[in-house]
Amino acid sequence: MAVTRDALLEVFAGILRPEGFQDYGPNGLQVEGRVQIGRLVSGVTASQALIDAAVEAGADAVLVHHGLFWRGMDGRLTGWLRQRVRTLLLHDINLFAYHLPLDAHPRLGNNAQLGLHMGWGEGAPIAEKSLVFAADAEYEHADALAGALRQRLGRGVVSIDGGRPIRRLAWCTGGAQGYFQQAIDAGADAFVTGEISEPQAHLARECGVSFFAAGHHATERFGAPALGRHVAQQLGLEHRFIEIDNPA
Repeated sequence: MAVTRDALLEVFAGILRPEGFQDYGPNGLQVEGRVQIGRLVSGVTASQALIDAAVEAGADAVLVHHGLFWRGMDGRLTGWLRQRVRTLLLHDINLFAYHLPLDAHPRLGNNAQLGLHMGWGEGAPIAEKSLVFAADAEYEHADALAGALRQRLGRGVVSIDGGRPIRRLAWCTGGAQGYFQQAIDAGADAFVTGEISEPQAHLARECGVSFFAAGHHATERFGAPALGRHVAQQLGLEHRFIEIDNPA
């Protein structure tokens, strides 16, 4: 069974409501390919490796969290960007990308899916329009949560012990270390994200709130395939998630 490109775009937009987000790159259709779509591939990032794998899989469309454009890019089609776009156009493959809208979705998004994967439940935003999710938790100390993250995500974890049991846990996937203060202000005992920068270790020690950096890619592996599966089942499409490993 196949659907049109515009019909698929409309379904994605209806689920994710990208018009409600201010993002650094375009959400939605980033590269236009063939009109009819029967086979959908999902992945985390629109890397050359994922695009090549989608070509090999016979994909009509690729759905990703990280599209072709990153903060500060000027968008000129040279070097690696030219090669990615060239491959997509050569094989007439559509590229759909959703950044913040995919983080925020309360059931299919990266935050909700990470919570489910870790056994925390879907959680809920700590405030209206916040990307930080939270839920009750039962970890007696920071090492217990660090161990659970390592086991479930299969990655090393940078952890800063806040020194108290974790009864209220906040998280935001990817490069969300800048949201740590929101978690502190919301009364969390710990905050989980993908990355750590210089200020967070000091804040964790001074505020008594544990901080965990469990990997940008590792924490954002779950939203795109969840959305891809959901839409494929709804529309009768073939769907395959392709994992391109990334140590970040």
